Amino acid sequence: MRVSLSVTDYSWPSGPAQLADELARIARVADTVGLESLWLTDHLIQAAPGSDPDSAMLEAYTALGYLAGQTGRIGLGAMVTPVTYREPAVLIKAVSTLDILSGGRAWLGIGAGYQRDEAAAMGVPLPPASERFERLEDVLRLADQMWSGDQSPFAGVHYRLARPINNPMPLRRPPILIGGMGEQKTLRLVAQYADACNLFDIPDGGRTVRHKLDVLARHCNDVGRPFSDISKTLSTRLEGNESAQSFARRCAAFAALGFDHAVVIVDGPWTVDLVSILGEAAALT
Repeated sequence: MRVSLSVTDYSWPSGPAQLADELARIARVADTVGLESLWLTDHLIQAAPGSDPDSAMLEAYTALGYLAGQTGRIGLGAMVTPVTYREPAVLIKAVSTLDILSGGRAWLGIGAGYQRDEAAAMGVPLPPASERFERLEDVLRLADQMWSGDQSPFAGVHYRLARPINNPMPLRRPPILIGGMGEQKTLRLVAQYADACNLFDIPDGGRTVRHKLDVLARHCNDVGRPFSDISKTLSTRLEGNESAQSFARRCAAFAALGFDHAVVIVDGPWTVDLVSILGEAAALT
């Protein structure tokens, strides 16, 4: 079981002047203790459960570029980018740039988006769900084309590019993670285009996520792709008083359900002690 962390809350008590140092410290410890990847939530205003919308939030790709220079091994990505928040070529270029600057450690984490209040507050588009999924498939197709070095005109349902240039190319083809649990559209797109899915840990004994993996397996069969090709990631929470041994036991239960990667959040901002507990748990899995 691979274990990663996701930063959702930037409200360290030291305040904005020390925010860069606090974030870098967390990233360096995560890099050192052997965690698989570090993800930043991609929102423009704070959206963590139970948080104040007016509290601190960094723009994801600027912050990921900063963390590329603070770390040397750990994967880096956004969990996950709403498809309509950036123009497709700009997003693909940002991930390509992150991959180059990090030495080949970037992920593209993407989804259809859902935060209507945030979109209205910040003036970013959030069209109806059916259109967002069409745009998501356009972006996934365009990423495949641009990361293949194909500069021929691109014609999607919503996007037209005359000559999609991507120079320099990423050092490796960034893996794609699609977030969400929708059975008809999201998981079909995972089967067709993605390297990883991301589901949510629901406290029902694993019934919901096991069902979602079964749906994904059927979509893989329909498109002629091995189910084993896709990494199954689960977003879950490390409780404040949870031990490394306890979390490692939970990881074993996740693995029994069919997951190979846990992406972990905490209530409030990460601390060095919590990252260290997560690293110890990862070593036990």
